Amino acid sequence: MEKFTTFFLLFIIYSFLGWLLEVICKLFELKRFVNRGFLIGPICPIYGYGVLGILFLMGDGEVDVLEVFLKSILICSVLEYFTSYIMEKLFKARWWDYSKRKFNINGRICLETMLPFGILGTFIFYILNPFVLNIVTSIPIVVRNILAIVLLVLYIVDNIISFNVMNKIKKEINKHHVDNTELIRKKVTNWLKKNSALYRHIGESYPKFKINPKNEEE
Repeated sequence: MEKFTTFFLLFIIYSFLGWLLEVICKLFELKRFVNRGFLIGPICPIYGYGVLGILFLMGDGEVDVLEVFLKSILICSVLEYFTSYIMEKLFKARWWDYSKRKFNINGRICLETMLPFGILGTFIFYILNPFVLNIVTSIPIVVRNILAIVLLVLYIVDNIISFNVMNKIKKEINKHHVDNTELIRKKVTNWLKKNSALYRHIGESYPKFKINPKNEEE
């Protein structure tokens, strides 16, 4: 239980830091706040899963910097690729697309994002995580367990609400029986803007999403 609690708290911390990183990047790019990600709360789970994947793959033994760098690229790229694929198949839209960037794979991942994954993963493994882990393990186990349970409940509720929102977006996409995917995208974008904050959040987070109404296989 203690080990699970520790790893879950690390997952939440890195999911939050990933969200913060995305928000800061968009703040510099757009000069305004954008709540990034699919979830309502301030977390991007893909970062949390990525860091945990790196930590599990590296293990407790000594590893050199190049190994950490390359495995960080591998883990994060595979995670981003399959997250993009699954989300597209579930909700009939591609939420990010690197097709116009050099050295991309099916537009889901590209070299431009893979290299930062390696650098960030190496920094976290050697510098940030020992510091974060020390803070987490210094919290009394009872407090740690209560904190983990509360955050887990909030995380589950957030996922349920967000999944429901995405399903309604999918239904809105299905309503438009035309072959022009750009026209569908514009109609769905306008629908998102006129809807509640939960829906506007998705439109603001992924303004360049592409519709795939037929859910075609690549």
